[in-house]
Amino acid sequence: MRILIGTGNAKKKAEIAALLAPLGFEVVSPSDLTPPPPEPDETGDSFEANADEKALAYAAATGLLTVADDSGLEVDALDGRPGVHSARYSGPDATDDRNNTKLLHELADVPDDARGGGYISVVTIARSGRVLLRTRGTCRGTLLREGRGTGGFGYDPLFYVPELGKTFAEITPEEKAAISHRGKALAELKRRLPDVLKAQEPT
Repeated sequence: MRILIGTGNAKKKAEIAALLAPLGFEVVSPSDLTPPPPEPDETGDSFEANADEKALAYAAATGLLTVADDSGLEVDALDGRPGVHSARYSGPDATDDRNNTKLLHELADVPDDARGGGYISVVTIARSGRVLLRTRGTCRGTLLREGRGTGGFGYDPLFYVPELGKTFAEITPEEKAAISHRGKALAELKRRLPDVLKAQEPT
């Protein structure tokens, strides 16, 4: 069975594809299709709403079973910002570097013991106008004062996990999959998806 990963983010696609591979899907992304489907707007005010919106839009445009993720960083000292705006925190032309620079600026006066935050990921599977399954994963950490590591993406160089003694940008993809917000959400999806799909089969 083909499954569409509804994202234009190559690194996010790779993370999701690696975690779904054991289920035996043929994984494709929007850029693999001709013509590629338009990227949906993200107008929701929650991770759940945005994940649903993307999964439903891509599924409607392609007819494929679609998995979409909406994820972001919520920082305690910033009342949960950047939250659902994580990817575009520094503006319409946001990049990871600009987003990290803005975050560091806003946290400049926050003491080390108050720099907690958490990554959140909501993953939605949709097909034929219906949400079939939605899962959620979280991972808590601390925001550093400067980046460390070259792996990952987004705020990973600043996101320090005390029990590992490393940032998300310093760990291997396998380590990240085991503890990350997206890894937890996808692990739950992998556990439940076979039964969900079986229930969709004609009787």
